Amino acid sequence: KFVGVESALDQIGDEDLRREAYRVLYGVTSPHETLDIPESVVSLSEQHNFEVKGFKLPCPQEQLRQPRIVRVAVIQNSIVKPTTDPLEDQYVAIEGKIEKMIDAAAAMGANITCLQEAWTGAFFFCTRERYPWSELAEDPEEGRSTKFIQKMAKKYNMVIISPILERDEEHGETIWNTAVVVGNKGNYIGKHRKNHIPRVGDFNESTYYMEGDDGHPVFNTQFGKIAVNICYGRHHPFNWAMFGINGAEIVFNPSATVGALSEPLWGIEARNAAIANSYFSFAINRVGTESFANEFTSGDGKPAHKDFGHFYGSSYCASPDGSRTPGLSRTRDGVLVTEIDLNLRRQVKDKWGFSMTARLPLYAESYGQASKKDFKRQIINDPLA
Repeated sequence: KFVGVESALDQIGDEDLRREAYRVLYGVTSPHETLDIPESVVSLSEQHNFEVKGFKLPCPQEQLRQPRIVRVAVIQNSIVKPTTDPLEDQYVAIEGKIEKMIDAAAAMGANITCLQEAWTGAFFFCTRERYPWSELAEDPEEGRSTKFIQKMAKKYNMVIISPILERDEEHGETIWNTAVVVGNKGNYIGKHRKNHIPRVGDFNESTYYMEGDDGHPVFNTQFGKIAVNICYGRHHPFNWAMFGINGAEIVFNPSATVGALSEPLWGIEARNAAIANSYFSFAINRVGTESFANEFTSGDGKPAHKDFGHFYGSSYCASPDGSRTPGLSRTRDGVLVTEIDLNLRRQVKDKWGFSMTARLPLYAESYGQASKKDFKRQIINDPLA
């Protein structure tokens, strides 16, 4: 059974060949440096059927600056109850699962934890059915899930990113796809709304909400400057770039995506973003197959069906030097904890000079022109062609 690329690579019998494959594909010679997993975490994960992985990405020690070590956790999970069960039962079951997984992240020493996109329920957007699903939308500051996350954040002195469906009570009860950022004292820091909304196959999200309106905020927390590029935004390089320009040191990409659509892109995009923008990126995807009561189609010529396809998990961390961790399983719930040194960002900038050579004024002018209705493409034709 194919559970991830690493499981295939690890079957290479020749040790030298395997190490070279990891060096080229992952930027780290196999095996990766791992974190100790306490027996209490092993027991917890076995009891509640999720995997735990921990890695340390390398960073050279500097002479003048002290290390800025941060442990970052990401959580991928399947739903618990059938989508036909009452919403209350579905939410309570998922919250119970997430609580145990946050417990595990905390026991691994995580300072920051990010959950997957729209973690409070099934990824129902394929159905285009507003009810009962719209009932999951909640106030980002006072909502039920935020209160739960605040409790966990305060308990463990942990910053937690909680992607939810937001209900904006002040502006016509509009719905948004939103990531709530909770500080390590249990305080609400802020939120970010999804900038790019897919209209691809079963991803009919514009039935429920439209593009976000709050730019590219970066949240300055006790453990570093973080940002959230929600799901489909990972396909847009400028989206990644603006978080970096605004000073992000870590950018999370909480997602929900299926194998038939995007799996060949998955291991590339967040890693490319980390390299191009000299920050750490974390790609988080849900896992499992979610089936709904009524069949749906999406105008793509495919027969009517009741499920989205398989959400393939495979969450991972990528470093600004191009290295990355192995991913979590593509078939199981899991917690990935990565120890990073934020000093690596400056080291990579000094080595490669990407920021110094970015030429923002050139591209600002070019894209400004491209956004105008009278824009003419800069094409020089061969007069003899």
